Amino acid sequence: MRKRLKRFTKARIVQTVLGRCAGTYLLFVGRTNRISTVPDNIYSLIEHDMPVIVTMWHGEHFMLPFARRKDHRVQVLISNARDGEINAIAAKMLGMEIIRGSGGRSQGRKTEAKGGAKGLLAMVRSLSAGISVSMTADIPRGRSRKASPGIITLARLSGRPVLPVAFASTRFKRLNTWDRSVVTLPFGRGVFVAGDLVRIAADANEETQEQARLELESSLNRAYAEAYQIVGRNS
Repeated sequence: MRKRLKRFTKARIVQTVLGRCAGTYLLFVGRTNRISTVPDNIYSLIEHDMPVIVTMWHGEHFMLPFARRKDHRVQVLISNARDGEINAIAAKMLGMEIIRGSGGRSQGRKTEAKGGAKGLLAMVRSLSAGISVSMTADIPRGRSRKASPGIITLARLSGRPVLPVAFASTRFKRLNTWDRSVVTLPFGRGVFVAGDLVRIAADANEETQEQARLELESSLNRAYAEAYQIVGRNS
């Protein structure tokens, strides 16, 4: 039964329907939540640093498109795995542009490595063209809340800073999934909190890159702690 359900959800027509449903739901949630930002204008932090690499923890990322200014192009990295098609459809409905590159673990290590390299190069090209990009900070299906060296590599190769962003709402449901995904509910009060920009020099050695990775972890965790504190909820 489980295998049949898995095959069913991987059908393109089913993924299209699910993606549109997800996008429609998120649009409804965005319109019915009173959303603020800390600072009041997040773009004041990055106006002289554009483009930037926007990041968040996996499972906490669904509302991120609502932090985007309408005139700001952002391309989000979404897995090449078939399940990623649902996320891609929903993200497009929310005004995001899509980079498909990271490979799912079910595809095997070689394919995953190729997909990861393809996604990395695509993001470097986008940043070079003045387009901001977005990706989760932690490794999919890896250790949650542990920043991946990949995002530090992207910052080093592109020369662009990383902007950690957290979101929390007074009304949400945390799912029993590997990444403890958060689904924001309608008619709540939400807040985006921007963390400190993380920068990494092109010639940074391994020790410096590790320090930057830990700095990113700390900045993201502080931002999420502040966001949940503002809305009066436990994360």
